[in-house]
Amino acid sequence: MKVQVRSKVWLEAQGRPVLGPGRLELLQYIDEQGSISRAARLLKMTYRKAWGQIKAMEEQMDLPLVEKQAGGPGGGGARLTPEARELLAKYFRLAQGIEEEVDRRFREIFL
Repeated sequence: MKVQVRSKVWLEAQGRPVLGPGRLELLQYIDEQGSISRAARLLKMTYRKAWGQIKAMEEQMDLPLVEKQAGGPGGGGARLTPEARELLAKYFRLAQGIEEEVDRRFREIFL
């Protein structure tokens, strides 16, 4: 049998999604690129949509996640806050644990 199991982890606040694979990727790209606009371009979304997702996460969790730096001769930028880094670390630990458990249960039941 060529069946595989897939699982997806996301966090919710007040019944609404806050952080899942898509928003996680946005935060990772902001961290890598140092820019919301470059992260948005890589994800093929508008700056406005990316900024809207950041603001929604910040409001739902009541946490600052991204610090913007105003532009100037060298241009602006953005970086993750310490709170965002801690949130991502916790999310990765949770997701990894859940994936390991799902894989274990899948092998137990299907293989």
